[in-house]
Amino acid sequence: MENFQRIIISRTDSIGDVILSLPVAGILKNAFPEAEIIFLGRSYTSDVIRACEYVDTFMNWDEIQQLSPLEKVEAFKNMNAGLIIHVFPRAEIASIAKKAGIPLRMGTSSRLYHWFSCNRLVRLSRRKSDLHEAQLNLMLIKSITEKNRVSHEEIASLYGLTKTEKLEKKFSDLIDRERYNLILHPKSKGSAREWGLENFKKLVHTLPAKDFKIFVSGTAEEGMLIKESGFFKDTEAIDLSGSMSLGQLMSFIQSCDGLVAASTGPLHLAAALGITAAGIYPPIRPMHPGRWAPIGKKAKYIVKEKSCNDCRKGGSCHCMQDISPEEVRQAIADVS
Repeated sequence: MENFQRIIISRTDSIGDVILSLPVAGILKNAFPEAEIIFLGRSYTSDVIRACEYVDTFMNWDEIQQLSPLEKVEAFKNMNAGLIIHVFPRAEIASIAKKAGIPLRMGTSSRLYHWFSCNRLVRLSRRKSDLHEAQLNLMLIKSITEKNRVSHEEIASLYGLTKTEKLEKKFSDLIDRERYNLILHPKSKGSAREWGLENFKKLVHTLPAKDFKIFVSGTAEEGMLIKESGFFKDTEAIDLSGSMSLGQLMSFIQSCDGLVAASTGPLHLAAALGITAAGIYPPIRPMHPGRWAPIGKKAKYIVKEKSCNDCRKGGSCHCMQDISPEEVRQAIADVS
């Protein structure tokens, strides 16, 4: 097995994708316990990355992007890394890594620019694979860790989110230890097919207020849409949209009992943090749960197993709309 003193994991996209890449850091730290694991990410995902016990250093791509071409190369040289793994392929980063002289540069063979910028190519087709996204990420490092396919159960133990922030009192005071604290995350910022606000509101009405305390999360913009829909009328749900940093949201999720959402970052956070994570999915490839389901000790997904091709190009997804609030409630009960 090769040995490395410093390893860069490059994943400069969204929260959910970053969470599903944290097991890469876990496997690498187990394989190379003395190595410094450096995670190249974005400012808005830094709270997630910094909370991972397997990551030693956060490298901010948003800051590096502001530098001149020569300064970008110098920033990568200064990391003194022996290996960079392009989990999320990005041509500019691959080119900089080569110019910086990082000895081993790994990427998939499906990206033409990797043939010119990487010196170890991994044959990996995400589009046609039946593996989960987290498993596909781990396939990238199979040749250096000698680790074959990793099970969902093992992945659930490899997130390493042990360094979450202390929850501020104004938020911890909202938690009711006598009831089931459930977070609903109805929107997705356009990253996933959605179940719909009306269905989420019906779900609230199926949950007895004496047993459940309901919170609604989302961005400030999403919060406005939710309010304008009349979602909070005739409910005791508490609106948390736009009120927390990502770090505080992570700690709040960790303090609650469950979360319901479509395929979004908060859903994967809930799964990684070990609470009940109930995801609502369409059966369409590549959005289906086989590829993107939450993986965690209390994670579950709800999907209608039927043909769903007429809404492939967008719009309302009837395969998701056909999922009843009662089915979602049952999913919460099954894993709570």
